[in-house]
Amino acid sequence: MISYNKKRLSKKKLLELYRALLKPRMIEEKMLVLLRQGRISKWFAGIGQEAIAVGVTAALEQDEHIFTMHRNLGVFTTREVPLERLFCQWQGKLPGFTKGRDRSFHFGAPEFNIVGMISHLGPQLSFAGGVGLASNLAKEGKVAVAFTGEGGTSEGDFHEALNVAAVWNLPVIFVIENNGYGLSTPTTEQYACEDLVDRAKGYGMEGHKIDGNNILEVYDTVDKLAKSMRKNPRPVLLECKTFRMRGHEEASGTKYVPKELMERWAKKDPISNYEQFLIKEDILTEEAIQELRKAYKKEIEDGLAIAYATPDVEADLTTEIGDLFAPHTSVSKAPATAQVSTRRFVDAISDGLRQAMEKYDNLVLMGQDIADYGGVFKITDGFTEQFGKDRVRNTPLCESAIIGVALGLSLKGYKAMVEMQFADFVTCGFNQIVNNAAKLHYRWGQNVDLVLRMPTGGGVGAGPFHSQSNEAWFFHVPGLRIVYPSNPEDAKGLLLAAFEDPNPVLFFEHKALYRSMSADIPDDYYTIEIGKAAIARTGSEATIITYGNAVHWAKAAVETLGVDVEVIDLRTLLPLDYETIAASVEKTNRVLLLHEDTMIGGIGGELSAYIAENLFEHLDAPIKRVASLDTPFPFAKDLERQFLPQERLLTALEELLAY
Repeated sequence: MISYNKKRLSKKKLLELYRALLKPRMIEEKMLVLLRQGRISKWFAGIGQEAIAVGVTAALEQDEHIFTMHRNLGVFTTREVPLERLFCQWQGKLPGFTKGRDRSFHFGAPEFNIVGMISHLGPQLSFAGGVGLASNLAKEGKVAVAFTGEGGTSEGDFHEALNVAAVWNLPVIFVIENNGYGLSTPTTEQYACEDLVDRAKGYGMEGHKIDGNNILEVYDTVDKLAKSMRKNPRPVLLECKTFRMRGHEEASGTKYVPKELMERWAKKDPISNYEQFLIKEDILTEEAIQELRKAYKKEIEDGLAIAYATPDVEADLTTEIGDLFAPHTSVSKAPATAQVSTRRFVDAISDGLRQAMEKYDNLVLMGQDIADYGGVFKITDGFTEQFGKDRVRNTPLCESAIIGVALGLSLKGYKAMVEMQFADFVTCGFNQIVNNAAKLHYRWGQNVDLVLRMPTGGGVGAGPFHSQSNEAWFFHVPGLRIVYPSNPEDAKGLLLAAFEDPNPVLFFEHKALYRSMSADIPDDYYTIEIGKAAIARTGSEATIITYGNAVHWAKAAVETLGVDVEVIDLRTLLPLDYETIAASVEKTNRVLLLHEDTMIGGIGGELSAYIAENLFEHLDAPIKRVASLDTPFPFAKDLERQFLPQERLLTALEELLAY
């Protein structure tokens, strides 16, 4: 049995909590029937855990964000999300929240300030951190709540999110629903500490452990914490002890759970126990319970009737492609004056960043060592003095969490720039980019206003972990834009265009160009259209299609051989400028594809396929590809020379022209 303490709560509030508890339970019981009937495809039951979701949500203000997991139906019902929309979501119908693109609780309901999970569990924790940061920056005095299970605490995202939240004093309540099992894996195989809340001390944050089946304890604890955190922003780790009475999802079953354990927790059912408490206190009657159940049953049936009557989603290609990105048209904007200055590539990037910060007072820069130190390449040197440490933020070494924070900032209307100290390090944040940032707008209409700066490339003797060209890793991911300038003027103009775009943009900057290349560029603010290639050199005998530092290798090779070859600087890799490519190939009839990245799986392969499929009749010779060796990037000077494609380029170009 559960011991309840009414404390200061009124009869009205006690009954509100009961009604909020009963509703998700009755919905779940109906969903289990529908699952057996094949009316929904999958169900993750939260039966036995309702007190956590309901108690937490009831204690928050309506405009405070909640980041949910599989078993948090009580969040949605307590926020009074219309049942017909929930039922349409679970049946993959249009009035749901994802237009049939996602299932169960993998969705966001922006108008209710609810953000759903992705199947990788951990990323939403730092997402909540971004909302907490936005609250601190705007001095809103709001909190965010992020749910996770005890299994999810084993993920690196859990550590990163809590560490950043603690360092930055982000007002987030991290709620662990410790329900005994991660699918079939018991807690004894998930962690070695006695209680997960013990980890709070290691992060330097406050921690509490409560009975997750006790609705009054959950509500009272979160109510007190939230009120305190609104005045004194800080993160809190809250471990709620509970139990999952059904399988991870219904197909899993519970055969792995000892019978006596199930029986013990069945006696701690959060609804039956609370009912009996309210009856004993003369607050609730059996008659009132039956009346409420009758009303809920009708509401559920009415909602289901609407969902059943709603036609299935019909595929529409224009809609599917159109929803990848938030609406935006990139255009070139001329500077206000003709005044120019000679700037190195690195200075052009810095100039663009500074002017973006001046234009957008909601832009936040984040990265390792970018504040007082100015970044390892000194691009943000002096920025803290001009813009302050709130907007120019040193980060812990946790790429995934910082990208997650950027996503959270987008929820609150902020822009974010995250600098990967080296592009190679982006692997540590890969999941946030390809499974979260790239898919959010397609899934439920949330734009991600993020520019991810990626210092990339070799030729500087930096070895296998600081020299890789990894743009092709992201080229395959719908929902991203990829920009890769080759000169100072394009670098500044494209960077400013990237900040104008409300979608995720990966901005690659070749390190070898930072201080080796200078040019006269406009002093004022200007943009260059994203998605538009440039003709770096005109010619008639053949076309070299390339980007980044390889543009200069191509021009040098053409000059060395004394031939009339056109060089296309792609500048943008997603989207590709097929129009410029086609016009050049139709003119020169010969094509060489060049990139610094390794050959296999490189962007040259996709370009080759496009040209072969669409421009074959214009070709007078086979398509040539020139790229780096299919090995990791080496350190020693001569090995690096052999790895990079410059020397092979000359031979390949001669062979192409002689064919």
